[in-house]
Amino acid sequence: MTNFRLTIEYDGSGYHGWQRQADAATIQSEIETAIQILVQKPITLIASGRTDSGVHARGQVAHFHCQTRLPPAQLQRGLNSLLPDDIVIRECAEAPDSFHARYDARGKIYHYHILNDPVPIALGRQYVWHIERHLNTDHMVLGLKTLVGTHDFKAFESTGSTRTHTIRTIFDATIRIENGGKLVIEVLGNGFLRCMVRNIVGTLVDVGTGRFQPDRIEEILLSEDRRQAGTTAPAHGLFLMKVLYD
Repeated sequence: MTNFRLTIEYDGSGYHGWQRQADAATIQSEIETAIQILVQKPITLIASGRTDSGVHARGQVAHFHCQTRLPPAQLQRGLNSLLPDDIVIRECAEAPDSFHARYDARGKIYHYHILNDPVPIALGRQYVWHIERHLNTDHMVLGLKTLVGTHDFKAFESTGSTRTHTIRTIFDATIRIENGGKLVIEVLGNGFLRCMVRNIVGTLVDVGTGRFQPDRIEEILLSEDRRQAGTTAPAHGLFLMKVLYD
């Protein structure tokens, strides 16, 4: 029995998130179906965590146990030949039997992309949140830095999640400005609540437009009240970039 570790890139535009659903296309179900065609036996694919409908990934990690003679390189080639073009297995390797993609994860890096320009774009529009109104990025940076550290992020959690507590640690958070008015918000944390990054981004946009002052972020955090925070940013601007392990 081999424990296979996969690093996966996908465009989430056409899928109802990661987790398998009986009546909808998901990333997990597509990959599990392809694996089972190759190994001719049922398997269960376990990811580092779920991504919501429409969210993308460059470095999602998952694992599965299987008894097969296929080496990792051949398995990777076979999967990429069977999977749709919007899902790619970037790496396939043998992992220690004890490796668990979810429980062994020590952190994740997310990027959120905003196009802040009066003129929209045609190419790549499905990967950015287009905001015409000018954003004060200096104020957004001040607000974002408030969130670095260990806090109760209940105010930035959407309903419908299962969790034992809402305390999480943000190790680092930055905003960089790229050519063409593109903002990339990067958040590195030990774990994230449901829609937490998107709710943070939506609130930061309210800071950028002047609806909130930067110090309002701390007030929202301490309130533990989701109604105090901003709107949930659209899913299509969010990317799971990397999962961190020891």
